[in-house]
Amino acid sequence: MHLGVDSFVSAVTDPASERVIGAQERMEHLLEEIALADRVGLYSFGIGEHHRSEYYDSAPAVILAAAAARTSRIRLGSAVTVLSAADPVRVFQEFATLDLIAKGRIDLVVGRGSFTEAFPLFGLSLGDYDTLFTEKLDLLLRIRESERVTWSGRHRPSLTGQGVYPRPVQDPLPIWVGVGGSPESFARAGLLGLPLMVAIIGGEPRQFAPLVDLYRRAGAQAGHAPEELKVGLHVFGFVGESTQAASDAIYPGWHEMFTKVSRERGFSPPSRAQFDATSGPDGAFFMGDPDTVAAKIARVSEQLGGVDRISLQMTNPRLAHDDLLRGIELLGTEVAPTVAGL
Repeated sequence: MHLGVDSFVSAVTDPASERVIGAQERMEHLLEEIALADRVGLYSFGIGEHHRSEYYDSAPAVILAAAAARTSRIRLGSAVTVLSAADPVRVFQEFATLDLIAKGRIDLVVGRGSFTEAFPLFGLSLGDYDTLFTEKLDLLLRIRESERVTWSGRHRPSLTGQGVYPRPVQDPLPIWVGVGGSPESFARAGLLGLPLMVAIIGGEPRQFAPLVDLYRRAGAQAGHAPEELKVGLHVFGFVGESTQAASDAIYPGWHEMFTKVSRERGFSPPSRAQFDATSGPDGAFFMGDPDTVAAKIARVSEQLGGVDRISLQMTNPRLAHDDLLRGIELLGTEVAPTVAGL
């Protein structure tokens, strides 16, 4: 079992002073967080991609390049790259270049994203939501397979044998598929034999067991070896000195974040009861003291038939930088050793 951290690089208001942390300072804090994750032995650090005012991660490859130059061991990747709104040629070139800078420490996790702002921003239609991703994933895999590609599709000009450079250190470059709750997405990843990154942002993790089984069955039927069919989880989480301390640190930002999303999507406002339920033993939020978080990781891995990687998404708009650093330290020094043998 490997543990890591994912960040959406949210804008932050310091909870003690109510000072809004500027974008430049927030980037400095982020690179400090990644460097600490490297030092305390965490396996990976992922950067999301959003095109919204409350996040600073619209250009994850640039952030990852800066992180690669400041780290030596930790794997770095996307969480996720919104492939539907990108050119697969440029995505491959960027992440192959990153892999050269990082000396073979890059993972590319591709998905369709949970927000839709990228589609109109880049002149794309939401009506093509499914076909854009399917087609672009096909091209990305073709580029990974061969430096010269002949390909045609609906949403991009054809390639007629052009070369795509540079090539990465890793051959092949690891490409994971990020999925939510669509059975078709799980089955497609299995048929392609690609590792699976499951975003669990609500409900109960054990409810994903049938979908993970579907992924593994589809992969086996397509002739892929079990070791190729890796499963990772992207989950909200935070580690504190105690469960109460973790809860107190996280709740104000959680409430702010989900109040905004609920208003946008017409949902009921979030409540403290919902937060407590989703943070409980069966909820989607991996939060608490190190022993509590480690126990939940072990339980969820067993429920899903074994998990290769779990990344805690610690983005929170009202979490003090020092508290986040301490959470990363506890995850690396106390939680990761406990679950390493799972």
